[in-house]
Parts: sequence; C-alpha cells; structure tokens
Amino acid sequence: MRYLVNRGYPKDSSVRFVSDHYRLPEEQRFVLVRVIVAAKTAKVRKTKAISLKALRWKEVFVDGYNVLIAIESLLKGCPVYLCDDGFLRDTQGIFRSYRTSRFTEPALAEMLHTLASAAPKRVEVLLDQQISMSGQLASCIRKMMTEVGLAGTARTVRDVDHRLKKVAIVATSDGNVIDAASCALDIPAEIARKRGTIVLLL
Repeated sequence: MRYLVNRGYPKDSSVRFVSDHYRLPEEQRFVLVRVIVAAKTAKVRKTKAISLKALRWKEVFVDGYNVLIAIESLLKGCPVYLCDDGFLRDTQGIFRSYRTSRFTEPALAEMLHTLASAAPKRVEVLLDQQISMSGQLASCIRKMMTEVGLAGTARTVRDVDHRLKKVAIVATSDGNVIDAASCALDIPAEIARKRGTIVLLL
C-alpha cells in the first residue's frame, strides 16, 4: 500500500487493489485508509505538529467530534493507531451516527483538562450541526469549560472543516484540515502519552 501511494497511485484505488488481493475485511480496509499516508504528505504534516507548550497565550480551535471520538476510543480500549504522518486516529467509523455514552463526559474532561494545562488564551470547540444532539453537547462543553477555567466557547456549525482550514492553530487528526492549517495539535496523542497507553503502529 505504501509502495503504491508513494509512487503517485490514487489512495482509493490502492486500498481497493491491496485489500482485494489479500481479501481484507471492511474493518482492516478502513485501517489502511486511516493509517497509510504518502511519504511527502506525511513529512509536511509532521512539520505542522505542535505540542501543548505551543498553546500558551494562543487561540486554539478544536475539531470537536474528531477529537472526542478518538479520546473515547482510548478510554474504551478500542484500537487507536499511530499513522504515517505521526497523528493518532481511531477506526470506529461512527462519525455520522455518533451518540453520547458513559464515555463522553470522561472524554470531554480529559480533553478540557489537557487544554487547560497548556494555558491557552482562548479555546473554541466546533461541533457538526448535522449530528443529533450537538446543541446539547455544545452546552455541556461550555459548562465544563467554565468549571476548568478555560476561556472560550463551544458551538455548532454546518461547515466545521471549512472553518478549521482558515485558523492558525487547530486540534484535529483530519488529514485534509491539517494540510490546510498552519499548526495542528494531537490531543488524543497527548492524552495517550499521559496515560501510558500502548499505541499500535501498523
């Protein structure tokens, strides 16, 4: 798969070719899609990765569901992969059908406490308006932000990716957003390191 994408073959076609050849089930095909990144792209993304220390007195925008679902995966013990570009990604594949669970509040607490420890100037969490109960989740996040002393807000918008591509510092593992951003923070990776979680490398 890496051989193909590094030589310019389209990623979708490469995934289909390799997966069909080895008769991989759908879940493993999805792992390949998430983990494999062309070497040139991976190299550029790694230069954009920043640590928590870089947030001090800065404004940061958070790709709400992207970050939340990955943290929930960590807490549940689901597979989370260190991808070729250095970012952690989960493989739950439940984005559009996301529902809150007993892991949601602990995951949000981990996210917000991690951000608060960096003393940013302001944090704005963006949630996809199209997903059910996003308004209630945004309200919950705003309340928790106040409790941990984080300045900022959480809100729902219809075009999360489009907005995130225009900001200076973004917290996400979405490759398309990272490609457009100046700097990207991997909050799940920060949490994984803090918790001593074992990260699988494909």
